[in-house]
Amino acid sequence: MFLIALKLLGSIALLIYGMKVMSEALQKMAGPQLRNMLGAMTTNRFSGVMTGALVTVAVQSSAATTVMTVSFVNAALLTLAQAISIIMGANIGTTMSAWIMSAGFSFNVTMLVWPAFLIGIILIQLGKHRYIGDFLFGLSFLLFALGMLKEGGIELDLANKPAVVDFFASFKTNYGTILLFLLIGTILTAMVQSSAALMAITMVLCSTGAITIFQGIALVMGENIGTTVTANLAALSANTQARRTAMAHMLFNVFGVIWVLIFFFPFVRMVCGVVGLDPTAPEQSPTQLSFALATFHTFFNVINTLILIWFIPLIEKVVCIIIRPKKSEEEDEFRLQYIRGGLMKTPEISVLQAQKEIVLFGEKMQKMYELLKEAYHASDEDFAKLYERIDKYEDLSDRMEAEIGKYLGDVGQAHLSDETKGEIRAMLRQIGELESVGDSFFNLVRILKRKRENKVEFSEAQIAGGLQMVQLVEDALTQMNLVLTSPRGSVGLGKSAYIEASINDCRNRLKQENIDALDQHLYGYDNGTVFMDLIGECEKSGDYIINVVEARVGESHDK
Repeated sequence: MFLIALKLLGSIALLIYGMKVMSEALQKMAGPQLRNMLGAMTTNRFSGVMTGALVTVAVQSSAATTVMTVSFVNAALLTLAQAISIIMGANIGTTMSAWIMSAGFSFNVTMLVWPAFLIGIILIQLGKHRYIGDFLFGLSFLLFALGMLKEGGIELDLANKPAVVDFFASFKTNYGTILLFLLIGTILTAMVQSSAALMAITMVLCSTGAITIFQGIALVMGENIGTTVTANLAALSANTQARRTAMAHMLFNVFGVIWVLIFFFPFVRMVCGVVGLDPTAPEQSPTQLSFALATFHTFFNVINTLILIWFIPLIEKVVCIIIRPKKSEEEDEFRLQYIRGGLMKTPEISVLQAQKEIVLFGEKMQKMYELLKEAYHASDEDFAKLYERIDKYEDLSDRMEAEIGKYLGDVGQAHLSDETKGEIRAMLRQIGELESVGDSFFNLVRILKRKRENKVEFSEAQIAGGLQMVQLVEDALTQMNLVLTSPRGSVGLGKSAYIEASINDCRNRLKQENIDALDQHLYGYDNGTVFMDLIGECEKSGDYIINVVEARVGESHDK
């Protein structure tokens, strides 16, 4: 019995490994196309469901699809509503795994393993089709594991073990037992992190007669809840929208379990009738039992999706109520407010929407600078938190540039007037320079971090000079945002150019003062280096800021 148990556990481990290898190989074969598919095919809730199902069938892992979806929401490449529809589709796509396993229990799949292994190793060695070979290896491990599970279940012969029969017979077929097995399925799936493995175990237990089809289906229901733990774990370190996506996944499956529980016994009898299985018969076909479990899994997810697809906006509202962002986190989130996927019918209006996003971009950079000023005087603990937030803002600036730039690129393909084309070119320059402002501010906080690590203390003269430079950069930012929010042509370059000249003069003066102080040994070389790195980076920030203003007003000045 001990050796048989080890064989079953080893088979389950091999099954999980085979699924993992298959999934990774398919994802590598799909490459960027897989990611593009998620973003491009979610124009409405129905296409989102179809996309989620197709991607999950392709990679043979609903966990991979949901985790990928959570990461896309975290990167603001998908909206929450799009993500919910994709996850609904992923739940349908994952039923393919159950059908593969039920097929494995219906005939001797190990006959397919050896040729698959042979072809796989040849393709891997050739190198050109390595990923196909990896996929065949994963499939071979999966099929071999299924064959071993089936064989191990027969050897275990639980149906003829009085102790086992009496133990499971003690669980009457009532709601109490169903709830107990549902809880067991949830806990085991959450622990193993693989609903496929638990589905295989359930099929073994049902096919050997250890548990009834009712108990087996209760385990499958628990597996549907337990599998949501993967996405929720992936979202722990993500932003609010990503956590809401993971929560929506859980609510979807919990809702499905609730309505199935209400109609449990008639629903199970209906599913069994589809595959020609009598759930109350003393002798049952292992093949029919495995197909009944796969059929239930499919019906559960398809019907659940057909019900909930109409309530995606409501689900979105519910998860937003359940998971509320902290104020600081809400400020740090990347979310385009005026560009909502798809172009406006009038290109000129599309340009206006993009300009509004650029205004928000400028405001985000001003907020980033405020955090930078806080970081200078912060305690070590607060500095670490502020550093992390500033790092997020730098990432945010990269993504805003990419998304607004992509949108403007799409607008530019329309039939436009020469004036509008010129505006688009100017806006592309604005977002490029704003992204450089974000990079420069992040460089400043990195210099501040180096200052703390090296325990550098500035002199009173350095502090005074530094504060002057900090104020000038802030003035430049404020004027930049005024220019961005004002009608084009209503505010000229004059004031911004004056501030930029003042920044350059301040940098030159402080540079000379630093050389004099080093000559007089007023402070050490390390101190002077850190100080001038800060001043030099502030001057670079000023250059990027004046570039934004130049692009907006359509003028240039001599630097």
